[in-house]
Amino acid sequence: MDYLDRYREIVPDYVAFQAIQCQPLYNSARINTLKITREKLLERLEEEGVLFQSFHWYPLGLKLDIESPGKLLENLLGYIHIQEELSMVPPLVLGPEPGESILDLCASPGSKTTEISQMMENRGLVIANEPSLARVAPLRSNCERLGVLNVAVTRYDGRNFPRGPFDRVLVDAPCSSEGRERRGPGVLSRCSPERSLDLQVLQIDLLKNALRLTKPGGVVVYSTCTYAPEENELVVQAALGEADEFRLEKVCIPGLLECPGITEWNGKRLSDELSCTARYYPHINDTGGFYVAKIIKN
Repeated sequence: MDYLDRYREIVPDYVAFQAIQCQPLYNSARINTLKITREKLLERLEEEGVLFQSFHWYPLGLKLDIESPGKLLENLLGYIHIQEELSMVPPLVLGPEPGESILDLCASPGSKTTEISQMMENRGLVIANEPSLARVAPLRSNCERLGVLNVAVTRYDGRNFPRGPFDRVLVDAPCSSEGRERRGPGVLSRCSPERSLDLQVLQIDLLKNALRLTKPGGVVVYSTCTYAPEENELVVQAALGEADEFRLEKVCIPGLLECPGITEWNGKRLSDELSCTARYYPHINDTGGFYVAKIIKN
């Protein structure tokens, strides 16, 4: 766990942050209102004796006290979708509306894509882009299981996605996934500053293209499940550059406690505006770890 020491100065209550990495993360799911109402779904779970607890911040989120939630009939029927709690945040920050055109630039396995379609009530268009052929299969499967009808799947390299513009674009970027350590130990053993810097090159290009593809007045959300500033604040700052065409909007989900994005790293001063972005730490909300930035194109 020594790798985490490089975050000692930016993580509040670092000792608690370090300690929780060894505690398993609970199972969670999102209720899919494209197929069932919240009330009927909760009735089904109660009748079957499945222990659950609703999220205090999101009525469609559930903590499930069951070992293999993927085997639940409700999951197989598409009434729920097994999804980590903080994974539900980026679509909520994106705020898609029925009838809009949305691009999910790094879509597989489709948890956020299908959440976006659910928020849009299957109205409008969602482009789910996934360059890896192997990862297209689970993306399509989840869309079909959950009754999503307004998604088209593409296989472009996200850095070169050619067509737009879109009302909103989500960039849930490939990352070092440090925030997923509680889902199964071993993630952190594969992380390093060098790996983060390698990923940073891809992440900046993805975000720059997303900004290009967005309509004036539109929204881009950039998210990762890592703590590394090299993959978070430094990516956002590099992609935005000095242009006054974009501005960061405060990320705040009522009921969830976020920490502001950092404005200094390794002795280097960053833009004060990055404090509008959000860092979610596992010991603060009993979750995984996530970073979310919301960008408005003027």
